[in-house]
Amino acid sequence: MIIVDGIKITADEGITSDEIEDTVQHEKNLWRADGNQIATIELKLDGDKIVLAAIEKSPVKRVRSITGYLSNIESFNDAKQAECRDRVSHETL
Repeated sequence: MIIVDGIKITADEGITSDEIEDTVQHEKNLWRADGNQIATIELKLDGDKIVLAAIEKSPVKRVRSITGYLSNIESFNDAKQAECRDRVSHETL
């Protein structure tokens, strides 16, 4: 396994480093155009063709509960967003 631009890559032995970098860069640009990020790519040889399998990086979203409503902050109305901003954090000992 190697890492190219933060993406974990596994590749068959017959695939050169230049082929790996070119393929990863092309795939990364396609995913970025759709607003997605790649976590891992697997490259396999099928005869003289390279077969690519990519897995998306899943972003972690923060979910809050305001007066019984569970959602991400962007989905709350203005009043619920203000309530979230005005919260006071109390540290436990």
